[in-house]
Amino acid sequence: MTDTETFYAELQAFAGIEVGKPMFGPDLVNAPMIRHWCEAMGDGLAIYIDAEAAAASAHGGIVAPPTMLQAWVMRGLEGLKGRPDSPYSDLLNKLDAAGFSSVVAVNCDQEYERYLRPGDALSMRTTIESVSAEKKTGLGVGHFVTSRQSYYDQHNELVGSMVFRILKFRPPAPSTGVPAGASSRPKRPRPTPTDDGTFFFEAAKVHKLMVQRCADCGYYQYPPHVACQQCQSYSVVPTEVSGKGEIYSFVVTHYPQVPSFHYPLSVALIQLDEGPRMISNIVGTDPSELAIGMGVMVSFVDCDDELTLPMFTVVNR
Repeated sequence: MTDTETFYAELQAFAGIEVGKPMFGPDLVNAPMIRHWCEAMGDGLAIYIDAEAAAASAHGGIVAPPTMLQAWVMRGLEGLKGRPDSPYSDLLNKLDAAGFSSVVAVNCDQEYERYLRPGDALSMRTTIESVSAEKKTGLGVGHFVTSRQSYYDQHNELVGSMVFRILKFRPPAPSTGVPAGASSRPKRPRPTPTDDGTFFFEAAKVHKLMVQRCADCGYYQYPPHVACQQCQSYSVVPTEVSGKGEIYSFVVTHYPQVPSFHYPLSVALIQLDEGPRMISNIVGTDPSELAIGMGVMVSFVDCDDELTLPMFTVVNR
């Protein structure tokens, strides 16, 4: 066997192994956490948050959004400290030692057996389903690691499952982001505006930040839709906004590098004062100094002769 074949055979020894003991949720399924989740996700479905409406529904009471499945067993950063070694960590350490030191989440598929209700107590068992042979990807050569998390209630009945897949890959040598022999960076990728969103880019050319506002209920929304997401009215009109807001969340991208951009690249979710949230870049501030809650102001950047985009600079509020 070649070294690659031998290594793959060692990886296959992990397939089918259950990872440690079952993990029990720190709290019962509960209405406050459901409410917080719905507020964060912007999900106002009555069966999740309105006890009276839920009682009158086919469910007979409050139920949890199915996509909260994983949240009920999460222990937070403190809960991760001191966790004992497991076959899963052994597998990842083996891949790290072989040079597959970078990781990216690939996909997550959930299946639900029933709705969860306040008072349910969940536990989770994790099994390593498979480790792929060495694959060549756009990020680099690596192995796909697939695990299955099975969720059980207080009666040890299966209520849902999640298949989670990551790619452990060998990162290529650092790059400046500019192709060899190129004198300058290529143009930033072109947006593809829809009929509903063309106004946004046209306004940016004259350094105006515009979103949609409902003429009936006054709701501001972004990205553009054919109808108001609050009252479903079709009377939505482009409206200029102040451009003031704050950093709701952000990430700093280092890799993979696209030649059109400068790195590290600050990508932020901006909470505009008028209400909508908008994904954009933060410019003029070292990424290491960014923090959630910082005040920002729109700053229009002429990317080239054809494209102007609204980005944001940090300001004192």
